[in-house]
Amino acid sequence: MGGRNQDQGQLGEDLAVAFLKKKGFKIIERNFRIRGGEIDIIAIHEDTLIFIEVKTRSSHEFGSPLEAIGYWKLKALVKTAQFYKVNHPKLPDAMRIDAVSVMLDRDNKMTNIELVRNIS
Repeated sequence: MGGRNQDQGQLGEDLAVAFLKKKGFKIIERNFRIRGGEIDIIAIHEDTLIFIEVKTRSSHEFGSPLEAIGYWKLKALVKTAQFYKVNHPKLPDAMRIDAVSVMLDRDNKMTNIELVRNIS
C-alpha cells in the first residue's frame, strides 16, 4: 500500500467524518484497532452505537467502493465491534455497522459520498 492510497484513505475518512457530523452523528473514536480488526469510525446516532467502515475510491474500475467489503472483512468488523462494546459497557446497547462510500476524482475532489446503513 503506497502513500497515495493511504493519503486517499485518510482524505476519505476526513470527508466521511464531516458528512456524518452534518447528519447528526457524534464521532467518539477513529481508527480503532485490535489484532485482527480495525474500525475506521465509531459514532453514536439516535441512541445507537455505530461502527463505520469507510471505502474511498477514485474510479469504478474495481467496482463500487462498497463491493470491496467482503465476507471476511465484515466478520472482522463484527468481531472488533463486539470487542469494543464489551470494553465500553456504558455506550448504547443498540449497535449496527454502516459503511460510507467516498468517490474522488483525479484531483482528490469528492464526486460522491453515500451512507449505507446496517451492512452486516
